[in-house]
Amino acid sequence: MKGGRAVVKAGISFGSALAMVISWTANKSLLWVIVHGLLSWVYVAYYALRYQYGIIG
Repeated sequence: MKGGRAVVKAGISFGSALAMVISWTANKSLLWVIVHGLLSWVYVAYYALRYQYGIIG
């Protein structure tokens, strides 16, 4: 099941890149870009819930 692993790895890489771009757009801080890149999909979900849907504070 090597193909499945490649898809998961690509998804994780995309999630990290997306989180870093969103972080830079929102904060303009390299430190936050690094933190959000490490947290990747968690930050993407947080950003969507807070800014897109207004669910979080």
